[in-house]
Amino acid sequence: MPEQQPFEPERTIAGTGMGGQMDLAASEAVTLEKPLEGGKGPEGAGGPAGRPRSLWSDAWHDLRRNPVFLVSGLVILFLVVISLWPSLIASGNPLHCDLAKAQQGSQPGHPFGFNGQGCDVYTRTVYGARTSVAVGVCATLGVAILGSVLGGLAGFFGGVWDSVLSRVTDIFFAIPVVLGGLVLLSVVTSNAVWPVIGFMVLLGWPQISRIARGSVITVKQNDYVQAARALGASNSRMLLRHIAPNAVAPVIVVATIALGTYIALEATLSYLGVGLKPPSVSWGIDISAASPYIRNAPHALLWPSGALAITVLAFIMLGDAVRDALDPKLR
Repeated sequence: MPEQQPFEPERTIAGTGMGGQMDLAASEAVTLEKPLEGGKGPEGAGGPAGRPRSLWSDAWHDLRRNPVFLVSGLVILFLVVISLWPSLIASGNPLHCDLAKAQQGSQPGHPFGFNGQGCDVYTRTVYGARTSVAVGVCATLGVAILGSVLGGLAGFFGGVWDSVLSRVTDIFFAIPVVLGGLVLLSVVTSNAVWPVIGFMVLLGWPQISRIARGSVITVKQNDYVQAARALGASNSRMLLRHIAPNAVAPVIVVATIALGTYIALEATLSYLGVGLKPPSVSWGIDISAASPYIRNAPHALLWPSGALAITVLAFIMLGDAVRDALDPKLR
């Protein structure tokens, strides 16, 4: 009978690929959990000390290397800066007009020329960014908050609440946006931006609501949510701690793209005369005022139209980049 070897805890037995065995000292054994030298895991495996990255850190890692995100982000950053401090690049008064200079072209100190009322097109284009960006951001925040709350609650609780919300959103989807603006805003006499923002929130929340509802329904079926429910977690805790952080990504993507759409919608309503009204400074107002003089002074129409197009394109490009970064299927 062969002699039994004494058990040595400091030795580790490792199987070989050929069915044999070899002895390794415990100090020589390497496990998969041990981080690589320098405290970093393999590329794409995680952050410091080999810890796995979250969805948001992965998204930021991809966004920093996406030229579309970098270009659109720089354009949007520039728009935000001139919206907050337009006097940094435009020292004139957007409401000061001189009829003696009406429809004149570029001059020293006035690179964009003058419109049909003798107002400096450059100054009005710069100050128009403040109104357009403010309307777009405020409308997007209102739509995202209202739609996410209503859609998230409907997707989480289901039942009658879900059925009622679905029918209400169907009704709002049946209302044409521009026609609804013409009807609802035609009775508003205020020059403030809040009626326009309120109209956009009123007709814009159903889209975000459906996105949030579908995302919550998908997330609440995951194992970690069921485990939290089995451990006795309250509905509010499951919504705030487990469901909302994992269901908000599609809402952010749609809201980012919609921001550019709301800026274009404000310009459209102002062009039709039911959005912002003079003396407010808006790209839509300037485009409307320059349309009759397109043959004699095309520059008055070109610059605000170009600024509007670049702004909308920048937000759409940003939304596309964020969508690609947050969608695991595209990795």
